[in-house]
Amino acid sequence: MAQHSQALDLEEALTAIRQQLPSPQEQETCVLDEALGRVLAKPIDAALPLPPFVASAMDGYAVRSADVNANSAYTLKDVGTSFAGHPYPNPIAPGQCVRIFTGAPLPAAADLVIVQENVADQSGELVTFVPHTTQESHIREVGNDVDKGQRLAESGERITPFMLGQFAAAGISTLQVFPRVRVGIFSSGDELRDPGTPVEELAYGQIYDSNRLTLAKLLDDLPIHCIDLGCLPDDPNKIDDALQLATDTCDVLITSGGVSVGDADYIVERIRAQGELAFWRLNLKPGKPLAFGEIRGRWIFGLPGNPISTIITALLVAKPAIAHLAGTVMPTPMKIPAILKSSITHTTGRTEYQRGQFTFDGSGYSVTHTGEQGSNRLSSFRHANCLIEVDKAQGDMHIGDQVLILPLTNLLH
Repeated sequence: MAQHSQALDLEEALTAIRQQLPSPQEQETCVLDEALGRVLAKPIDAALPLPPFVASAMDGYAVRSADVNANSAYTLKDVGTSFAGHPYPNPIAPGQCVRIFTGAPLPAAADLVIVQENVADQSGELVTFVPHTTQESHIREVGNDVDKGQRLAESGERITPFMLGQFAAAGISTLQVFPRVRVGIFSSGDELRDPGTPVEELAYGQIYDSNRLTLAKLLDDLPIHCIDLGCLPDDPNKIDDALQLATDTCDVLITSGGVSVGDADYIVERIRAQGELAFWRLNLKPGKPLAFGEIRGRWIFGLPGNPISTIITALLVAKPAIAHLAGTVMPTPMKIPAILKSSITHTTGRTEYQRGQFTFDGSGYSVTHTGEQGSNRLSSFRHANCLIEVDKAQGDMHIGDQVLILPLTNLLH
């Protein structure tokens, strides 16, 4: 596995990771109502046109265009009704009309729908219409929405509610999808206690673990099965045991913490001892250290332990990589120019992602950071709706400068 002695830019790291990761080969059958968010393993083509028959687009009367009059009111005989699901069975003869509702099949010989609002009078079977002046037929031809055989979705697409609706309309009940990726999530460190531990049981120097829960929810929209593997102590033997057990049940392992250079940071050496490791420094702030490797055919990401560093590297590195393993591609993060309303202090060398809050005033976007940006400060996300990208070559930035922002709604879904 490739090693890198020099710090990598984000795109270089993502490219290097993608080159290592395989595309999925296995497939499974999924029923339609369980397919939301899954990744298609085979393309979907329409088995029939939509609509499959000529249909009315409005409530009104189906008529023959030869019977309408553009210059004066005209009267036709109402001979029946065409409902959705209950069509009028006979052709329309000259001088006749059929009451019709939206979505109902158009009777044979009819080629026009006169909307209900153009009825001037109705007396028994006789319907009088105002002069016909519109060129709109109010008819949906066969295949108006989708032609038979038209490609509805490609392999590798993640299934959305809109796609499900179209598949259902096309009579598709099962899909071939890639299996969910089994993602096991650890945290690392003797100082960590599980949330829910009574405060009085929290020893001096201990903290609650927030990373496992946060990571699981950051990845929640991907087609994965998330497995909580608990906290790893700073004990090489127990780390070895946990890693071995995890490779039996997971396709991907994510750890947070233990990937720096401290005396108690064992994750890197244990990955190296059990498998292959690429240990990188990223030109990224927060989130400089990143371990990526393989243990017995299972991929592992060692993310930094500070909560903000964990979040940033999960969003920008781990999430796109896991999407690749699931058979799809994360969209390129949306970047929008905005005007700074607060100054930013920045040392060149690493691209930084600060937490920010942007607004739109009708003419453009503006953004302010959410306060002190330490990598331990989860509170910096409290009112954030974007990340502010500060390029590695950029120095301090001032009010009025233009900057790029990454909306969090785009990164989270």
